[in-house]
Amino acid sequence: MTKQPEDWLDDVPDNQEEEDEEIIWVSKSEIKRDAEELKRLGAELVDLGKNSLDKIPLDEDLRAAIELAQRIKKEGRRRQLQLIGKMLRARDEDPIRQALDKLKNRHNQQVALFHKLENLRDRLIEQGDDVMAEVINLYPQADRQQLRSMIRNAQKEKAGNKPPKSARQIFQYLRELAEAQ
Repeated sequence: MTKQPEDWLDDVPDNQEEEDEEIIWVSKSEIKRDAEELKRLGAELVDLGKNSLDKIPLDEDLRAAIELAQRIKKEGRRRQLQLIGKMLRARDEDPIRQALDKLKNRHNQQVALFHKLENLRDRLIEQGDDVMAEVINLYPQADRQQLRSMIRNAQKEKAGNKPPKSARQIFQYLRELAEAQ
């Protein structure tokens, strides 16, 4: 008994009921752009300090490669960055990016605070007691007498074109007050 052509169709699996998986074509240029982006991420990780690197979730191999790249200079560093980029391709980079963004944001907040304190210090030196009330409202634990003494010294240094030692002390004191809060 031979099979008739109509019977052959019974042997072919029915693919029409199942959805065909779409094949997503990725251009070679896009692959290269992604690889360059991962190398840039690796370079950012290498540029971080040792303490900051501890706050980012990295496996042992990647951490060792980054620490090696931090010690290497010139051409060897470029090759090491390529290796780090290649290693990142095999890993999920989202947790690494999130931790890096969190570190950058913390740095940006600290810079903004320092700018605010510098502005407050400059206003204290220029306007004196008028701004003192604002500082006392911001930082109730501030020592008014010590601050007044530093302001007077900073004004004398500014008038005499001397190095701003007291201005630095005011900034340091304001920073300590801000960190204590």
